[in-house]
Amino acid sequence: MNWFLFALASAVFAALTSIFAKIGMKGVDSNLATFIRILFILPFALLIVLVQGNLKDAGKFSTLTWVFLGLSGIATGLSWLFYFRALQIGDVHKVVPIDKLSFIFAIVLGVLLFKEKISQFGVLGIFFLLLGTYLIVLK
Repeated sequence: MNWFLFALASAVFAALTSIFAKIGMKGVDSNLATFIRILFILPFALLIVLVQGNLKDAGKFSTLTWVFLGLSGIATGLSWLFYFRALQIGDVHKVVPIDKLSFIFAIVLGVLLFKEKISQFGVLGIFFLLLGTYLIVLK
């Protein structure tokens, strides 16, 4: 399977996440809902790692790898906490497009931190995505 199929699968499951979360959080504190979500994710992810036989590799990670994976986990947790709260009090069709602006932030950070190149068409695409988000959310 190539990267595109993985990315497409991620998008499909992210969409389901939004819908399931919106339904499941009725009358539930959004922070508690995030915690419950983690309780399901942890054993599921562990099972995948165990089946692949990759758990032994964790001991080979450098300190820097542990630090940045930890920071990524903290950022993920904060993202989920804010996202779940936004979903709880907002409309899915407005919350999701704003949340997905994260990929624009990631592109900009990729250019700044990793010297990744973005074409003029890429910049134009970002503009249209911003415009589309504006039209969906505010108009």
